Amino acid sequence: MNHIAIIDDSEINLTLLSALVRKLGDCQSTCFSRSRAGLEWCSENLPDLIVVDYMMPEMHGIEFISRLRTVAGREEVPILMITANDSKDVRYEALQLGATDFLTKPVDRIEFSVRVRNMLALGTSRKKLADRAAWLAEEVKKATAAVHDREQELSFRMSRAAEFRDPDTGAHIQRMAHFSSLIAANLGMPAEDQALILQAAPMHDIGKIAIPDHILLKPASLSPEEFAVMKNHVMLGFELLKGSGSKILQSAASIAISHHEKYDGSGYPYGLVGDAIPYLGRIVAVADVFDALTSERPYKKAWPIERAAEYVRDGAGGHFDPQCVDAFLLSWEDVLSIHAQYQDEVCPPY
Repeated sequence: MNHIAIIDDSEINLTLLSALVRKLGDCQSTCFSRSRAGLEWCSENLPDLIVVDYMMPEMHGIEFISRLRTVAGREEVPILMITANDSKDVRYEALQLGATDFLTKPVDRIEFSVRVRNMLALGTSRKKLADRAAWLAEEVKKATAAVHDREQELSFRMSRAAEFRDPDTGAHIQRMAHFSSLIAANLGMPAEDQALILQAAPMHDIGKIAIPDHILLKPASLSPEEFAVMKNHVMLGFELLKGSGSKILQSAASIAISHHEKYDGSGYPYGLVGDAIPYLGRIVAVADVFDALTSERPYKKAWPIERAAEYVRDGAGGHFDPQCVDAFLLSWEDVLSIHAQYQDEVCPPY
């Protein structure tokens, strides 16, 4: 059932027009003899069509149209103006302000029926297009979310591929990723960047999948030759991740190549200094070193968390970006919570 609002200060015209609407069969009308009352009703309700007279004492038809078009959601409602004025200037102004069509008094019954039918059909088509556009937008949103979820799952599985070779560090990627996101938050980075580093940071050591076991799992300090091999993991990780169209993998590539750079230029692979180090790498450097210190490794025992915090604090300006250190230590209770939440699983003996 189509709902048509009729605004006319003449009771005779309201009676005539509402009768013509009833003859259409699938339409009902709501009539107003006062234009302000009609405007209020049309602003609170959404008719399928509005029929409005031009000459009215309280508010003429052009002003009615002008005000209605400023109401949210009423920009596309078809409006049929009825006027006894044949002036082109009146019609031009009405069209510019949002009138859809015109009828001239006295109203011809057949012309009224045809024009109303056409305008209702136009409104129906517009609604269908709008509904389809909304449906398509929702489907695109769902598809994008599904792709994002699969991408995130793939990223995590890739990260775990490297960690599976070292059973003592199972929860490391979770802790350091959340530490990195916490630093990003305290640096005032946007929520989307916080989420991005949470997803990309776990791949920081993906290049370790190519490091031989006798070096990766050595239960002692590495020789200079072995350390040179170990350092290759940053380049290997970068080569694996670079060139992707994924923003997550692009960020992960940047992290992989830069998270062992040091703020004073003594890091590797390029010896970058200060802000020349990608900002994601500077953030992850703090999170990664802190968690590595507090985690047990084949070559060392876990440090007490307070001692690791002191090491990070002392490294500000040398090893680490001072701003990243301050951001990390700013929410110490959150650091302790993350450290407690993501604990390494105890692997059964083989």
